[in-house]
Formats: sequence, structure tokens, C-alpha cells
Amino acid sequence: MILRRDFLILIVMLPLIIQTGVNAQNTKENFTEMTSKIIQPPFLKAGDTVAIVAPSGILKNREREVQQAVDVLKSWGLHAVVGKHVFSKADHFAGTDDERCEDLQNAMDDPKISAIWCARGGYGTVRILDKLNYTTFKKRPKWLIGYSDITALHNQIHNEGIQSMHALMCVSLTKDLSDIEGSIESFKSALFGNPVNYDLDYSTYNKTGEASGQLVGGNLTILHTMLGSKESIDTTGKILFIEEIGEYKYHIDRMLQSLKRAGYFDNCAGVLVGDMSKMRKNTTPWGTSVEQLILDALSDYDFPIAFGMPAGHEKDNRAMIFGKMIKLTVSKDKSLVQFLE
Repeated sequence: MILRRDFLILIVMLPLIIQTGVNAQNTKENFTEMTSKIIQPPFLKAGDTVAIVAPSGILKNREREVQQAVDVLKSWGLHAVVGKHVFSKADHFAGTDDERCEDLQNAMDDPKISAIWCARGGYGTVRILDKLNYTTFKKRPKWLIGYSDITALHNQIHNEGIQSMHALMCVSLTKDLSDIEGSIESFKSALFGNPVNYDLDYSTYNKTGEASGQLVGGNLTILHTMLGSKESIDTTGKILFIEEIGEYKYHIDRMLQSLKRAGYFDNCAGVLVGDMSKMRKNTTPWGTSVEQLILDALSDYDFPIAFGMPAGHEKDNRAMIFGKMIKLTVSKDKSLVQFLE
């Protein structure tokens, strides 16, 4: 039986309880609205300048690739500046955390820089995330380019409300650039604002359907390690791209299960799967392909899943714009990835 005193307390507290629920809902709606109004940095034009930085692993004996990157940019009518700490060495990293952060922060803040091209990934970006200041960057957004470990920056920049570019890095350049012609052409097209769309060969593992939403994601390990931090992405209404290299299949499953349990896929619009490269063999076989593993892990959801996006740790690494609206069409014959205006 509810006592009169308890009843009166309930009556007094009820408006506060309702308002708290409304505020929580408004906070969620405001966050969704904020991330939906994502800013597209200006595309490049002849005469613009690109900064090359190294926010992650050490660049040991990689001077040729960096110089080649400078030459490629010049051939496109662009200027290039190389961060003063790009070839610094601090154990595993391209300089100390402060040095790597300094180069990146300078490139973010310099009004003469139109894009920031990461020299390589590896590991280390997460160590400088909390040191970065986006005040000036948000006033003058510019393209941040890279993949793999650079996923941490893609996440952070997305949550700051700005688009970024998942594309090859300086160390991806081969001596004979004809080996990666498709990757370079897609990168150039994306950088200069020309349409970039992809027709993907049909995979028997595809889960058919159609969806539209902002493209987000990157390296699966980095997405997994961002869980619980402010860099974790809200995938509500978005299409998630994933790629990976050098993992055991059970590691892939473990990461997907962790993301799943954290609600990562609950309101996701679709999944685009890139390269799963150099999968390691465990002494106990997993028993299925990595594609089937992904399908099984995501079997509770009805969104479309497309396999075969040429992006990740292979030579054929096509450029994509994170934060941009795309239409994903997965049919019996092929899949289409269309970047919308």
C-alpha cells in the first residue's frame, strides 16, 4: 500500500522525472542532428598546398616514398610541405608524441595548408588524440587523408562534424605507379572533387538490400579500441565500412561481438566490407571463411551487407569520403556504392 506521504512525494517528483527523460531524448536528438550536419572541406585546386605528416609509426628508410609523394602532388599542380618531424625516431614511433602532435597541429592550423596527407599508419595515433585542438581546424576545415591506424583521427574528426578521406598514404606508393593506378586515380578524383562511385563484383556472401546514410568506419581494430571513448562513432542511420589486416579469425569475431554487445550495429543502416588481408592461421581452425564469420556475427540485423570493396591494406585501395552521404545498393548481380551530392 502506498502511504499518503509517498504518494505526495511521487506527485511532486513526477514532473522532474518526465523532464529528465525529455532532456535525455533531446540530448540524443541534438547529437544525431550535430553529426548529420557534417562539413565538407573545400576540394583542392591547382596551386593548393598539402602537408605530409607522420602521426603514427616510424618511417625507417622510407625517404623514397615520401619524395615520390611530393612528386605526385607536384604533377597534379599542388605544392607539398613535409613536416619537420616526419623522419624523427622515437622507438616505435615517428618522433615523440609531442613531436608528432606538433606536426599535425601545425598542419591543422596553418591557413596555407589545404589538405593533410598521412605518410603511414602502424600504431601511435591514439597517443596524440587528446593533445589536439580543433578550434582553428573547425573554422577552416581541410582534408585529412589516410587509413589503418589513421582511423582514430577519422573518428575524432567525424565527431567534430567534418568529413575526411580514407585513401592511400605515402608509403603505399610503389616504384612503378602503374601497379596502383586505380588507387591513385580515385585519390586524385576525390581530392579534386570529381565524382567517385564504385561498382563491386557480386559476392555470394552479400546480403541484398538498399540503404543510404553517411559513410563512416575504417580499421576494425581501431574502431573496437575506440569503444567507450569520446572518439567512438554513433552509427545511427550510417553505413559502416570495415577492413582489417594480420588478424586471426577469432580475433575478428571477438571484435565484432564486442561492438555488437555495445549496441554498435543496433541502428546501423548497412555495412560495407573492405579487404581482410593476410589473415593469420590459428592452430585450431575457425571452420568458415571470414566473410561467413562476418555474416554470422551480424545475422541478427536486417541491413544490407556488401563485400568486396577494394579498400584497405591491398595495392588496390580506392578512396572514400567519410561523413559523406552514400547510397549502397546490394543486388544479386553486383553492389553499387554511390557518393551523393
